[in-house]
Amino acid sequence: MDMIRVGIIGFGANTRLRHAPGFLACENVTLAAVCNRSLESSQRAANEYDIPQVYESWQQVVEDPDIDAICIGTWPYLHCPITLAALEHGKHVLTEARMAMDNDEARQMLAASQQHPNLVTQIVPSPLGMRAHKMVKQILADGRLGELREVIVLGTNNAYADSQSPLHWRQSGPYSGINMLALGIIHEPLVRWIDDPIRVLASTQTFTPARLNEETGVSEPVGTPDSVQVITEFPCGARGMYHMSGVVHHGPGPQIHLYGSQGTLKYVMAPDNQLYFGAAGDTDMTEVIVPDELVLDWRVEEEFINAIRGIEPIEFNDFAKGVRYMEFTRAVQQSAASGQAVDIHYSA
Repeated sequence: MDMIRVGIIGFGANTRLRHAPGFLACENVTLAAVCNRSLESSQRAANEYDIPQVYESWQQVVEDPDIDAICIGTWPYLHCPITLAALEHGKHVLTEARMAMDNDEARQMLAASQQHPNLVTQIVPSPLGMRAHKMVKQILADGRLGELREVIVLGTNNAYADSQSPLHWRQSGPYSGINMLALGIIHEPLVRWIDDPIRVLASTQTFTPARLNEETGVSEPVGTPDSVQVITEFPCGARGMYHMSGVVHHGPGPQIHLYGSQGTLKYVMAPDNQLYFGAAGDTDMTEVIVPDELVLDWRVEEEFINAIRGIEPIEFNDFAKGVRYMEFTRAVQQSAASGQAVDIHYSA
């Protein structure tokens, strides 16, 4: 239980909401250094959280011999270089999702982690589906769904419906890499419960091809689609359909439907985390009340620290899982570009 000193690179919204408070709630853990996009914003974070060391560059954080672990809260374009440097300097790494800009970078990160097996590497998991995760696993393990036949994955909103709204960093290819709206953050909970899809046929559309970058004052190309549809095939023979959109008014939020030979499971993951099940002979589906002992709360920072101390392994999420969802996203992109179905041969 020696003191673990964490250096934070990138102090954005999720770091403020989850990571900084999560680390400080752990016993014998301190936030020892911070580096944000500017020296001024770094100093503000340091003042707010009593962080003693402020650095101007992320390289200074990973090179600090007194830092034990690095939390990467930057946009995806820095995830790979910071991870590689941190591991080389003997630091444990917790990085925000998405894992990297593309699947090639993700594989580099996985290979580097395998060269340093004594160091813990973790990707911040999707919070969606976390609360009832154990309940879903139990229903599937009990065989109540029967043979899986169809899968529906939905995630729509109107975040980009206004063509006059400025470019968001998530829409910027140079910062965000391969990004398909909420595809990754909703796909991730799905493959906690069932096997990864092995074949995809995708279609995408960008309705507003260029937007104003408020930082530069210049109109720039939008690097990500506004709408994504994917037909998938799973190893068991089940078929799936994904619908992601940032231009839909009053559309369905993040949810996953599993249709089996003996029943149907629906998980409406936001805003209320409602789980429903209906057996084949039931008239209607009913809400599944998750017992307190099966409710899973956010404890990512605690899991990371416990893994460093050898108390528990990483479940949500290791680098191998991250590589798989990056390879899935790449296949969707390739299929949309070619108009052809793409088989996925996972490397991890």
